[in-house]
Amino acid sequence: MVDKTVAFVLQHDSFKTLGSSRTDARVSAESFYVALYLDDALDNLNEFLDLLNLNFPTDIEAMELQEVSPDFNVIQSAKTKEYLYLFAPHCKGHPFSASLVTMIPDELDLDQMKAGAKLFKGTHNFQNYVTKPNEKTELVRTVSQSDIIPNRFYQSSFFPSEVFAFQLESSGFMRNQVRLMMGQLLELGKGHISLNDLADSLENKRSQPFKTIAPASGLILWKTYLIEFIQKP
Repeated sequence: MVDKTVAFVLQHDSFKTLGSSRTDARVSAESFYVALYLDDALDNLNEFLDLLNLNFPTDIEAMELQEVSPDFNVIQSAKTKEYLYLFAPHCKGHPFSASLVTMIPDELDLDQMKAGAKLFKGTHNFQNYVTKPNEKTELVRTVSQSDIIPNRFYQSSFFPSEVFAFQLESSGFMRNQVRLMMGQLLELGKGHISLNDLADSLENKRSQPFKTIAPASGLILWKTYLIEFIQKP
């Protein structure tokens, strides 16, 4: 949709875009960066920004445009990324909240889930928490934050009375990693696995992949922290 809108505003398709992250369908992003490569410089950045927002669908907004050096790489410059996974236990919930909050009909042991979330913190081989890795996939990742806390990020009259957030931060995440992590926390909260099972999944390769992956709609790319922009001289 970004490419389609840029092409409409520029009235040509002689450009390339590169996103700072890859997100699944139905995943939301509060903070996202896109690099736009053009043959010629834009005459007026503010005017181009206004035209983008005039033509973007209502669920996309461009906040700022900044000209950078050709040396700038939007993917390599992503220092850390912070994700949220919003969920509400033991409720059906209002349909309007379905795009942001995953409703769990079961009772959940939140104390167990909080303890399980802390096990993810640190440097681990997340070989069990990735979908279809290839030989170049870096399986060892360092998670600097991993907690389950009450939701303080989004509020709405149609949200359930109790919403929780799985909040985690790392320099990068693999395909489906966060949703697989959340899936195991849900299995833990339902009593289907133990803390020892979760700890073992961070130590040993499973013979079979996890069957539980959390729905995409509860996942939000909350913040992307970039290394300082390389300004164009």
